[in-house]
Amino acid sequence: MSGRDPAPRGRHAPPLEVRQDRQRRRLYAAAASVFARMGYADATAEAIAREAGMSKATFYQHFDNKEDCIVALFDAGALAVVEAMRRAGAEAAVGGPAGRVMAIVHTYLEALASFPDEAQTLLVEIIGAGPRAIERRDRVLAEFARAIDDVNREDADLGLAPRLASIHDAFAIVGAVVELASRQIRTGDPDEIREVEPVIERLVLGVLQTGARTPA
Repeated sequence: MSGRDPAPRGRHAPPLEVRQDRQRRRLYAAAASVFARMGYADATAEAIAREAGMSKATFYQHFDNKEDCIVALFDAGALAVVEAMRRAGAEAAVGGPAGRVMAIVHTYLEALASFPDEAQTLLVEIIGAGPRAIERRDRVLAEFARAIDDVNREDADLGLAPRLASIHDAFAIVGAVVELASRQIRTGDPDEIREVEPVIERLVLGVLQTGARTPA
């Protein structure tokens, strides 16, 4: 692969911010591929740049090092997934409380199945990427939990579902979903990540049915 950016030059070149956005997207895809294939510990900035067909200098225009790269990739990927999950929950309102939560979970699993390199990077390799990466991971899991809690609050206010006993019940759902998905990626069991959805459905329904708050 050439280290040059193939974007047009001169007066036909796109604006700088457009070129930088394209470069960053290519670097994200390359980083996910390299982290998934080599593991975070063995991955290098040079390998990521080479995978993207760019120079190492271009990599360092966007990221300070590979830790900065995986954190930025995590932030971008998590934001996209959280937004998709929230949209799915809103669109599934007619499906009832359990249907809304399961729509969120289904969207999450579909994203992981559609982007396996990103899934491995953001669920498995991120664990070994240092304290800053772990802090980002914890923050995103909290965002997932808040999304579930928000959906449950809306349904409870409408009298459609009991209110979860606490935010920790939402965290329990998120923790189980993430660990089931992560385990499948690490071990290949079950064969396909979508196969954990019925297990998660039983878990979610159980929490919703038994985890109601005691009225004040």
